[in-house]
Amino acid sequence: MSFLAGVQARAAARVRRIAFAESADDRTRAWSKQFFDRRKVMPTMTHAGVYSSVLHYLRAVRAAGTDEAKAVAGKMRELRVDDFFAKGGEIRPDGRLIHDMYLVEVKAPEESRRPWDYYKILSIIPGDQAFRPLSDGKCHLVPA
Repeated sequence: MSFLAGVQARAAARVRRIAFAESADDRTRAWSKQFFDRRKVMPTMTHAGVYSSVLHYLRAVRAAGTDEAKAVAGKMRELRVDDFFAKGGEIRPDGRLIHDMYLVEVKAPEESRRPWDYYKILSIIPGDQAFRPLSDGKCHLVPA
């Protein structure tokens, strides 16, 4: 179970690897609060990832000066993804976003300090260790 909404229903502590933790730092807390204020639900990892990817796409369109697909895709790979979701992330030739992941444990109820404060970050897994190496993939987009 890696979605925040599902954690609310769980009583037992469990360890999970996730890409987004609402309370990881000030940037994620601020974005999550803004999302909650508008939608009246806390964002999930999917909400955060989609928002980040669309924002990155729009930045690439602006940087490329066009919305032509190949030019924008090239810019997306060239530009770092550096936002509340992916700090210093990069898009590989196979299209995978490489970014840090979190190893978290669901907090016991008495450990939570505020509403939706469910994750205790145990460690941050560097992106180059969190994902399969490009060389191990068999993506047809990557020359052999």
